[in-house]
Amino acid sequence: MTAAAGIRVAEGDADLELVRAVRREVFVVEQNVPEELEYDEYDATSVHVLAVAADGTALGTGRLIHGDAALELTGGRAGRVLLGRLAVVKAARGTGLGASLVRAIEAAGIARGAVELELHAQVQALGFYERLGYAAEGPVYDDAGIPHRTMTRVL
Repeated sequence: MTAAAGIRVAEGDADLELVRAVRREVFVVEQNVPEELEYDEYDATSVHVLAVAADGTALGTGRLIHGDAALELTGGRAGRVLLGRLAVVKAARGTGLGASLVRAIEAAGIARGAVELELHAQVQALGFYERLGYAAEGPVYDDAGIPHRTMTRVL
């Protein structure tokens, strides 16, 4: 599979359905995350990025939690936003798409005044995020039955 034809901020119901479809395929189907845990109250106020192929097929997504929700989730750390729900469909893995999605989410954070980004990485993805400049902090913890670790990067 070739790289995405484009990465954009998801707008409108059609884009948000594509975002949900990617997350369902990757997290709910592949990783057995319960659907009620996958979709949460932060989806409504997050910025969602969407990668699509030239034919419009959804290839990947991720979200940026910012504003009051980010303050709530980071213990009131002003200037810190959260990257989450990064997902790339199996056929598009290994193409650099994941890194491009991370950079797009970082850019969306910077555009909203962020100076630092936090994410909660699955332990198996720590090396991916480390190559993008993120540093792990704190212990490993369970999230939806999957080991995770908090990571941060100054933007």
